[in-house]
Amino acid sequence: MGERDTQMMDFDGILQQIAAEMQEQVDRGAAASYIPELANVDTGQFGMVVALADGRSFAVGDADTRFSIQSVSKVFTLALALGRLGEDLWRRVGREPSGLPFNSILQLEHEHGIPRNPFINAGALVVTDAILAGHAPREVLGEILRFIRAAAEDENIHIDEAVARSETEHGNRNMALSHFMAAHGNFENSPELTCGTYFHQCAIEMTPRQLAMAGRFLVGAPDLPTMIARDRVRRINALMLTCGHYDGSGDFAYRVGLPGKSGVGGGILVIAPGRASIAVWSPGLNRHGNSQLGTLAVERFAQETGWSVFG
Repeated sequence: MGERDTQMMDFDGILQQIAAEMQEQVDRGAAASYIPELANVDTGQFGMVVALADGRSFAVGDADTRFSIQSVSKVFTLALALGRLGEDLWRRVGREPSGLPFNSILQLEHEHGIPRNPFINAGALVVTDAILAGHAPREVLGEILRFIRAAAEDENIHIDEAVARSETEHGNRNMALSHFMAAHGNFENSPELTCGTYFHQCAIEMTPRQLAMAGRFLVGAPDLPTMIARDRVRRINALMLTCGHYDGSGDFAYRVGLPGKSGVGGGILVIAPGRASIAVWSPGLNRHGNSQLGTLAVERFAQETGWSVFG
């Protein structure tokens, strides 16, 4: 199927076909094991939602099941940080793909405490530290939730305290990253304060439907919510395309051709600029820490629609 006008596409049919194909997959990946609260989530679950620029939405599977968005939250905190700091943010974090696992410390040592991009853990910690400066964690978490709720036009979005507790109790690696960056002068708050805020940010829970709706501010269509300046929409999408899937980002760009941001809760937010916000969730992860079925599903969706930023 080539690219066609969205009015002509059978999105219900496309999603039903994708869901049927995902149901037949034997290799569903494994749930994140390093966060005990996520380790036992049923990997048999799958949900996908497409929120179009014209206001229509289409859903299949577990579209209304809540899950921990984890690193997908980094898209929203980056938007807030750019709004608060503008280009000054890039003095503290880079904009290049890492080519290493999301929680690696290797590049930090070589690059003097400056993380490679805002979507690996070290970079996201710097972003959270930046928006935390001069504010209490409760205030910042409230700001993040207000932003996401406004983007989704849904007040029923909250932090899962059990997941936040689980991350706090097992967050030694993120604490190590934070202390290392603090040693290089790239932290404004104590590592404990920033990590505590970051763990709660990652523990925000949403449904695929809510996530697809919340992602519409990055679509760049005239009738959708305008949460940030248009040039920042373009830049965030660029970073999602090049860095949104950690050391699997190049493969995702090759296979899907659309900006996307994954999280170890099994969610992926994908943006088809000018057309739609797409959310997919399946908690089993591949070796890069990205949803196994979610990645396959959005690849199939891109094939069926012909949507790609590369034409």
